[in-house]
Amino acid sequence: MRHIEVVPEKVAWVLVRDGRVLVTRNRGLDVFYFPGGKREPGESDAETLAREIAEELRTRVDTATMVHVGTFETRNDDDGRTEFRMFCYTAEYTGPLLASMEVEELGWFGYGDRARVSAVDQLVFDALHTSGQLT
Repeated sequence: MRHIEVVPEKVAWVLVRDGRVLVTRNRGLDVFYFPGGKREPGESDAETLAREIAEELRTRVDTATMVHVGTFETRNDDDGRTEFRMFCYTAEYTGPLLASMEVEELGWFGYGDRARVSAVDQLVFDALHTSGQLT
């Protein structure tokens, strides 16, 4: 029987304002990430994004305004297999952006802060910078 490897995936919110992008840092970690998280069984990307942003930032994303920014993957240097996949969306929101219990810190990062985010998030930073959205 052939073993099928499951690639970990995340649905992430990309909120860009004035050439900077919103990132979060969870308690006990040094690295920043785009807000979002893993799907629960049977959840769509919209349902996942809405749930995760409500949990992490205590705000509501308007799923009707979601636009797919891109899907980004990190690969294993040894065999080229995908290690992690992130589905990124923009969306409008209502309410304040407030850190939840799991989120230690919010930040608005420019391209110069790229080294402070995870490897897959760095790929998104590159794409946003290339498109002129991130300064």
